[in-house]
Amino acid sequence: MRDHLINVLKGMGIGVANVIPGVSGGTIAVITGVFEPLINAIKSLDVTALRLLGAGRFQALSQHLNLPLLLPLAIGLFAAIVSFARLLEYLFGHYPVYVWAYFFGLILASIYFVGKTVRPWTVVRVGLLLAGVTMAVALTFLNPAVENRNPAYLFLCGVAAICSMILPGISGSFVLLLLGNYELIVFEAISQAQFSLLAPFAAGCAIGLAAFSHLLSWVLRVARHETLAVLTGFIAGSLVTIWPWKEAIYRLTQTGEAVLKEGQPVIFKYRPVLPEALNAEVGIALLILIAGILSIWITESVAARSKDGR
Repeated sequence: MRDHLINVLKGMGIGVANVIPGVSGGTIAVITGVFEPLINAIKSLDVTALRLLGAGRFQALSQHLNLPLLLPLAIGLFAAIVSFARLLEYLFGHYPVYVWAYFFGLILASIYFVGKTVRPWTVVRVGLLLAGVTMAVALTFLNPAVENRNPAYLFLCGVAAICSMILPGISGSFVLLLLGNYELIVFEAISQAQFSLLAPFAAGCAIGLAAFSHLLSWVLRVARHETLAVLTGFIAGSLVTIWPWKEAIYRLTQTGEAVLKEGQPVIFKYRPVLPEALNAEVGIALLILIAGILSIWITESVAARSKDGR
């Protein structure tokens, strides 16, 4: 029971991360030690699973899918996405710097712990690390698309978002921002339960997850340390997006005026900036950033002690 509860909490962490643009649910999965088992469990949602289900062999099905891991993670993930969508909307509206600061510390510390799993660090693996950093940083310079409610486009958004959600260092929410449908999916489809929007998006997520999990599992099997080197680079590169202090760049009309939606200017993207002054907000943000680092450090220490005790 204790393990199931812990896995629910891990799933909630992954779910919260996937709602925040710039934060990767895959990174949280790596940090909590469930990334590779999760990928393998998702990959097992195949024809064999359907046959076991049809034959009523539920115990064999549970072992095949690793349901003791998959179900608690799924429960925590979906509960977090549904329940935290509105909370995060409030926090980002009132305390954006503090939220980003915590996650910046979280991701900063995770670079070390993920990177140390690569053994040994060769010239090729360092090159792959730098390639991962470059790819993640390059995403921040892409210009976001405009909102599109077409079901086919929502399906493609689901495929792209779910593939990026399970990759450490690449934020599914940030990809939705680039595709122009972040607010539509998170603040309208999910928060307001708009099933006409959720259905095509969810279908894209399901198909994309099934296909990409097989590819990722195979890559981890044949080139584990090289893959981890690239993923470490993705995580490091994502720090540009997660930097707490940002300047909003608004979408403009051809005449140079801000595009308005419900009376508010539409944000085009964010540009990282330095804080204007060393004030109380900066001091609090730095303390929260350190708290994020300590969260990972404590989590890793507890996990290491649990392994030693077994």
